[in-house]
Amino acid sequence: MESLSSQIKSTALNMGYEKCGIIKISDIYGYEKKLNERIERIPETRPFYERFNRFINLDDAYPWAKSIVICVRKYGKYNIPEHLNGMIAKYYLTDGRIDEHSKDYQDSLKFEEHMQEMGLKTKTERKFGITALRWAAMKAGLGLIRRNNFFYTESGSWVHLEAWLIDKELELTERNILKDCPENCNLCIKACPTTSLSDPYTMNPSSCISCLTTFAGRDLPNEKYNAQMGSWVFGCDVCQDVCPKNRGCWNATEEFPALDELSKYISLEKILEMDYEFLEEVMSTKFFYIKKEDVWKWKTNAINVMVNEYKEQYKEYIYEACNDSNSKVREMAKWAIKKLNL
Repeated sequence: MESLSSQIKSTALNMGYEKCGIIKISDIYGYEKKLNERIERIPETRPFYERFNRFINLDDAYPWAKSIVICVRKYGKYNIPEHLNGMIAKYYLTDGRIDEHSKDYQDSLKFEEHMQEMGLKTKTERKFGITALRWAAMKAGLGLIRRNNFFYTESGSWVHLEAWLIDKELELTERNILKDCPENCNLCIKACPTTSLSDPYTMNPSSCISCLTTFAGRDLPNEKYNAQMGSWVFGCDVCQDVCPKNRGCWNATEEFPALDELSKYISLEKILEMDYEFLEEVMSTKFFYIKKEDVWKWKTNAINVMVNEYKEQYKEYIYEACNDSNSKVREMAKWAIKKLNL
């Protein structure tokens, strides 16, 4: 008779997950040491990283939880609209965490339902994870964390992680067969446009492009790294794109639901023309790292890219942005005009 652990894994694989492991709650405790080590390397990151302490003491918040089910799902299988590559990070374009139309989201719901039908109590957090996802996946032997901080399987880093707490003490781990990064490889560090990735296994969020284009970067005219942000409007893929361990791992064979249609509405010019209702109801739903009250950031980010990669066709859009209803956008447009000597 198949064990409960094996039933969980079989169900996960049938739901489209690439891998599935189960670890004990106690296996997460080592994460605290690694988190503190990261803070010690760059002390100014303490306010940012201390928020992740909530991932450590799970038995305080969920005293009934005994184990963690951790699953890996490949997203490096979707076609990416060419004009969005280098503008919006691929992870966010194919993000199915809360997209009810995506198969990934529906499979996640079905998988949890199946676990509950097995008699398990479950708890998850689909947006940001119920625990330290990369650490849990590594402890389960599903892959490894490389020098750019991303989790890798045989599919490279183009994978999404999900975890559930369950109320049974189970364990199901694999033996990781991936080799560590070559000792002399520092391509990801050299390629980081803002030196946010200054050493292996480090990251300074105050200079990370993914952070600056989403929940940070609220004063782009005075942002130290606005030029280094290059073409990125939302997120950044640089350290993953240059990684040799990702070479040949993206195999576009599927369409992500509604992405092709949505992509027709997105360009630098179209972002500046977007009304705030569309930004709030469509863009902030798909790309939820920018909240509804902060959707003006789409426009300031787009203007920043226009400055970094200026074309004469952008001039009229920048001037029109001087009349935007949001003061941050107007300020950014005036800064751009001065910066470009328009």
